[in-house]
Amino acid sequence: MRYLVAFQTLVTKEFLRFIRIWVQTVLPPGITTALYFVIFGTLIGDRIGDMDGYRYIDFIVPGLILMAVITNSYANVVSSFYQAKYQRNVEEMLIAPIPPWVILAGYVAGGVARGVVVGILVTLVSLAFSDLVIHSYAITLAVFILTSVLFALAGFINAVFANSFDDISIIPTFVLTPLTYLGGVFYSIKLLPPLWQDISLANPVLYMINAFRYGLLGVSDIPLATAFYIILGFIVVLFLFALQLLRRGVGIKT
Repeated sequence: MRYLVAFQTLVTKEFLRFIRIWVQTVLPPGITTALYFVIFGTLIGDRIGDMDGYRYIDFIVPGLILMAVITNSYANVVSSFYQAKYQRNVEEMLIAPIPPWVILAGYVAGGVARGVVVGILVTLVSLAFSDLVIHSYAITLAVFILTSVLFALAGFINAVFANSFDDISIIPTFVLTPLTYLGGVFYSIKLLPPLWQDISLANPVLYMINAFRYGLLGVSDIPLATAFYIILGFIVVLFLFALQLLRRGVGIKT
C-alpha cells in the first residue's frame, strides 16, 4: 500500500507538471502535426499518389502519431528527472523507504501519460485530414503504450548521465530525430534499394512504426511478431539498466 501511494504521488506530480504548461508541452505537437499533414499529406501527397494501397496522407498518419508519442514520452522524463536531480529532489526520494523500481515506474508512467495525452491530440488532428479507420484496436493500443514506455525509459537513462541542461538535448537532436525520420514515417522501405533496406532494419524505430501502422491500417513492411519481440526486448534491457543505475546512484550521489 505504501508503495502504491508513492507511485500515485509521483505520477500525479508528473502529470500536473506538464499539464500546467500545456501550451508548451501539449499544444505544439498538435500544431506541428497539422503542418506535416498540410505540407506532406495535402500538398505533396497528391503528387506522390497511393502507397501500399492507401492514400499517402493516410499512410503517414500512424508514423506522425507515433513520432509525437516518442518525442513527448522521452522529453517528459528526461527533463523532469534531470530537473529533480539538479534540484537535489532525487536524493530525498532515495533515502525515503521507497524501492528504486517504484521511483523508476513513477517517472516512466508520467512520461507515458504525456505521450498518451499528446497522442490523443495528434490523433484528433489527423481526423481533420484523414478518414482514420482502425484495423486492430488491441495491436494499436499495445504498440502505442509499449513504445511510450520504451522511450520514457530511454529519457530516464539520458537524464541520469546528463551533466547539464545541454546534455538532455543532444540525444533527441542527434539520435532520436534521425532514427524517427528514417524509421519509415514518410515512406515504405520497399521503395529503398536492397542495401538500404538491410541498413534500415538496424533502426529499432522502424519496427515500432510499422507495427503501429499495421494496427491502424493493416499493412506493414516488418513481420508483426518480430516488431513486438524487438520492442519488448528493448523495454526489458532499458528497464534493467535504468534500475541498476538508480540503485547505484549513478549521476546522483556525490
